[in-house]
Amino acid sequence: MGSDGWTTMRTAWQAALYGPGGFYRIEQPADHFRTSTHVSPHFAGAVLSIAREHDVATIVDVGAGAGELLTAIRGHDSEIDLVAVEVRPAPSALPRGIEWRMTEGDGVETVAALSAGPILLVANELLDNIPCDVVELTDDGLRVVEVHLPTGRERLGGPPDPAAVAWIERWWPVDAPRQRAVVGLARDAAWAQLCASVSDGVCIAIDYGHLLRDRPPTESPTSYRHGRQTSARFDGRHDVTAPVAFDSVASVVGGRVARQRDVLTQRLARPDRPAVDLATADPIDYLRRLSSAGDWRELTASDGLGGFWWIETPCGLRDVAATMGAESEVAR
Repeated sequence: MGSDGWTTMRTAWQAALYGPGGFYRIEQPADHFRTSTHVSPHFAGAVLSIAREHDVATIVDVGAGAGELLTAIRGHDSEIDLVAVEVRPAPSALPRGIEWRMTEGDGVETVAALSAGPILLVANELLDNIPCDVVELTDDGLRVVEVHLPTGRERLGGPPDPAAVAWIERWWPVDAPRQRAVVGLARDAAWAQLCASVSDGVCIAIDYGHLLRDRPPTESPTSYRHGRQTSARFDGRHDVTAPVAFDSVASVVGGRVARQRDVLTQRLARPDRPAVDLATADPIDYLRRLSSAGDWRELTASDGLGGFWWIETPCGLRDVAATMGAESEVAR
């Protein structure tokens, strides 16, 4: 940051989430937003089914929050090894048998140290929190958006570097002044590094985002606190997030790309709404089944969590053409 308080949005974003006193070091994410992990154990069941399909020995959750996903998986399977990777210490309520590894960075070194056996690496809503530069098109070309940390005001700085320009031209073309794009290079690199750190196994990333043909004409990061969405706040008290350009991520790493609604319906049996007469015969079971059916609808809703993207990458897979083919089949 310059002495005048101005810095790139990416630098401000990094400090707000992961710097000393940053959001992910001091806040409980579940207090501010709800992910698929918080909705239902159905989500953990789908992750576990992938682990069993690939016969992995260990599930590693990078960006584990308070360990909710691994706690739910333990409820399904008491034997598989579970490892959480986070930038904060383990919560006091973490169940026994879940290993917690604290990291100062993106977790690549931690995962690499665990890769002696087959691993399923999971990054659930991690990529949207990887800080990125934001650029805006002006009459004079692309400019990097800067933010004034004491006040939150924005201004346009200099032009982006050539790599960012090339990425924008390929993955997020803007053609009218004042349109903005979130440059996904840092996300592409972070996911590629995480996948490369697993010598044997499979990696899955799950997040919200879009493909080139559905890319919005303009976008900037937003923030959440206590369930309320606002413009981006870089004060360490708010989450800072932006949708992921999933086709760009997939083109670098490779793998199968699908919507969450399709992954869950292919891997799990859909819970039926219980018959009304069960409410009299066994009200507790009726409520349990009714809740399960409601959770399923939330997890698979096309305009909500069901529209999230999954990338599944067996280690060493670099078949970009196959990846893009899979993408075109599910991008409906």
